[in-house]
Amino acid sequence: MEEKKTVAAFDFDGTLTRGDTLTAFIRFTHGWRRLLWGLLRHTHWLLMMRLGLYPSARAKEKIICYFYKGTAHSQFATWGREFADVAESMLNCEVVKKLQEHQAAGHTVCVVTASIEEWVRPVCEKLGVVTVIATRVEVSSDGKLTGRLLTPNCNGEEKVMRLLEVFPQRQAYTLYAYGNSHGDDALLALADVSQHVYLFCKNSCG
Repeated sequence: MEEKKTVAAFDFDGTLTRGDTLTAFIRFTHGWRRLLWGLLRHTHWLLMMRLGLYPSARAKEKIICYFYKGTAHSQFATWGREFADVAESMLNCEVVKKLQEHQAAGHTVCVVTASIEEWVRPVCEKLGVVTVIATRVEVSSDGKLTGRLLTPNCNGEEKVMRLLEVFPQRQAYTLYAYGNSHGDDALLALADVSQHVYLFCKNSCG
């Protein structure tokens, strides 16, 4: 009987990294002062999101719209590639070691994240991860960001739906999943083997 293949799915922010890359990316592209002012202007929406009174996807759209609406996608993608060195310095070394163990064993590794693809994929490429399942931004016909999300925010049940689109026939493989928050609970529940990153020492790889 042929042995099942293994898929290892890793969350990004707070799992592979030691913090939130959205705010780090905004700081990288706009600086500290613009970041703080923008967050201050959206405090009420962010607070309502934390209290469960406002959808996280809508709050994220408001932030993306404020900072990046009208930005050429080519520029946004360039920033994403340039940000990779910053994001790499945020990596959680112990979780990266676990990812590398899966790679060494010949397992299929993927990243499933609510963060935006343009700044997640370059970091994943540095880690040798080809399959990136992330939130995508909408781009207008003239090549500029509209400020809206093209896909649903890849969080919660959406992580499961997106993963199963890429890896259907769930019974045909063993699934490992790694996460750190309630947004990962559905993915962790789907897995045959799941681990929260609080089990790992959050050391930098830098």
